[in-house]
Amino acid sequence: MIVLDAYALEAFLNLEPAGPLVRDLILSGEQILITAVNLAETADRMIRLNGSTRDELESDVLGLGVTVTSVDATVGFDAAALRASHYHRGRRAVSLADCCAAALALDRDALLVSSDPALLGLMHDEGGHYQALPDSSGRVWSRAIKD
Repeated sequence: MIVLDAYALEAFLNLEPAGPLVRDLILSGEQILITAVNLAETADRMIRLNGSTRDELESDVLGLGVTVTSVDATVGFDAAALRASHYHRGRRAVSLADCCAAALALDRDALLVSSDPALLGLMHDEGGHYQALPDSSGRVWSRAIKD
């Protein structure tokens, strides 16, 4: 099972450096999940910044076979606890949306896919499974790099 954060899906849709890696994960046969919160973040950026329409975006995303999950009470409370434990404005500005993805991945013992240093650092510290993607500039986070 694989959980995508908003950037991972956006990278695929925008043909970013991480796009081919995300495509390979989608085609791997593994179940791919994204929270509705992370989907909303992706859709917002694609519509607002890239000029995508809601209908074409919905068709493209749902056509990939990605499972959109709601944020239930368990994931919601876990996300809040993760953010409260890990957030620091200067050192680790992890978003609540990203904490939803982390909480889902940790709850399901799934691989979280992201390029976000704050989120990857959180997953590392929590002992979760993660795959670091290259960011828009091609840089890949590693635990040796401070987030």
